Amino acid sequence: MDFALSEEQRMLQDSVAGFLGSACPLERVRAAAESGTTHDTELAQGLLELGVNGILIDEDHGGVGLGYLEAALIAEALGAVVAPVSFVATAVMAPVALRLAGSDEQREQWLPRIAAGECVVGVGVTEQIGRRESDGVSASDGTLSGKAMFVLEGADADAFLIADERGALHMVDAGNAATTKLKTIDRTRAVAEVVFDEAAAQVLPGSTTSREPLLTMIDAGRVMLAADTLGAAQKMLDDSVAYAKERKQFNRVIGSFQAVKHMCAEMASELEPCRSLVWYAAHAMAAIPEEARVMACHAKAHLAETGKFVARTATEVHGGMGMTDLLGLHYWFKRIGFNRQLLGAPELVRQEAAQVQGWV
Repeated sequence: MDFALSEEQRMLQDSVAGFLGSACPLERVRAAAESGTTHDTELAQGLLELGVNGILIDEDHGGVGLGYLEAALIAEALGAVVAPVSFVATAVMAPVALRLAGSDEQREQWLPRIAAGECVVGVGVTEQIGRRESDGVSASDGTLSGKAMFVLEGADADAFLIADERGALHMVDAGNAATTKLKTIDRTRAVAEVVFDEAAAQVLPGSTTSREPLLTMIDAGRVMLAADTLGAAQKMLDDSVAYAKERKQFNRVIGSFQAVKHMCAEMASELEPCRSLVWYAAHAMAAIPEEARVMACHAKAHLAETGKFVARTATEVHGGMGMTDLLGLHYWFKRIGFNRQLLGAPELVRQEAAQVQGWV
């Protein structure tokens, strides 16, 4: 049995990675970070032409109708260049929720717009994972009131997909809410605080009778964040190896020193198994539903820890240069750190995995 990517999947991977490699150099990332741009419309247009926005949307609604594994390959490529574009919330979590819980009319209204790149959707589910200072959002008579914290891609959103205090999902036009961009360590993506005051909202009917649409959407988001971390960590490892082959001390390249060799080898040995873990978690989302939640938790938690190790070690390999803006290593370092916290830190996610398996 062949467990490798299919030819079509490799072509998708090469196409997206090739486009991003040329269209999103470090200079573009730096310019976006300095200007506060977290959704580069020109870059997003190029990805749109590759079908990225509609990766999980069926052809009847203007998408390309592929699966979670293909989406994970795209997320990995985006992480490798720390692309300042909306993807996890808009192209993955929102379509999953609409497909599982939306009415036919809601799918007709929203999915074609997402696939066509006409709508960025911010997703607010933080209060369903681990509540902080907010009391969450309450629903009453077709309206929402309350505050949603750390809404993914919320600062650039045209609409919001919000979970209320019971876990039901609602679509809300961005014009009906007050949005405040939150500062984080990652300047390539944005989260927001969104306040609703009896804002008109469309409830997704399938989410009122079951929490499965909400949980599946969160699982999908976690797998994509794990894939994003995988791409960012692999880039940091590759840059470390290249730097170790060029940087000289005492008239020798530092890559010839045993300590540096061990650091690079340890990063590679820790990171390589993560690729199959992420791919399997994405595969399980569609093909092995009984394993999907546990695998999504494992992928998210393990990549958070491994990504942190690679980010730290890669910075150490670069020495003092690793702390400068010249190399821009900090963009990947901070992206990995931000991914670690989004949709649940490793400790919380492992607790969920234990609960799913009946251990606690």
